[in-house]
Amino acid sequence: MSTPSIEDRLAELGIVLPSASEPAARYANVVQVRELLFVSGKGPRGDQGVSPSGKLGKEYTTEQGYQFARQAGLEVLAVLKAELGSLDRIRRFVKVQGFVNAEPHFDQHHKVLNGCSDLFIEVFGDRGRHARSVLGANSLRDNLPIIIDTIVEVVDDEARR
Repeated sequence: MSTPSIEDRLAELGIVLPSASEPAARYANVVQVRELLFVSGKGPRGDQGVSPSGKLGKEYTTEQGYQFARQAGLEVLAVLKAELGSLDRIRRFVKVQGFVNAEPHFDQHHKVLNGCSDLFIEVFGDRGRHARSVLGANSLRDNLPIIIDTIVEVVDDEARR
């Protein structure tokens, strides 16, 4: 019995990926070094492509931050799909790093980043479990509440045949 594809898993979960976002400045969305893909920082895109703006612990709660991290994770998946053609080429998520735009008193960064971690594990199972770090920031580009960058290991397309 074959393993269902990641596309099948996304459909089963009712997840529709957004279109891949473009870099916000002069850098690449993804850089590949051997079997590793380094995905540039991605933030959440809300309704009609309008990104949220503000700080955790001020404009937003931990629960809202969790949802923003999940949205940023969907952005990462969209970029990976655009780069790879198929998310089935992902062998595993290696590292997730989150930058949380937060007030100085905010101390729930780890709970915010769980939004992205939970998404990757929900979709990829054990292949989605990763090392991670999360940092508080006093500002982020465009005043986004969170930015997430990711490292994934991929299977060479030829090796899958």
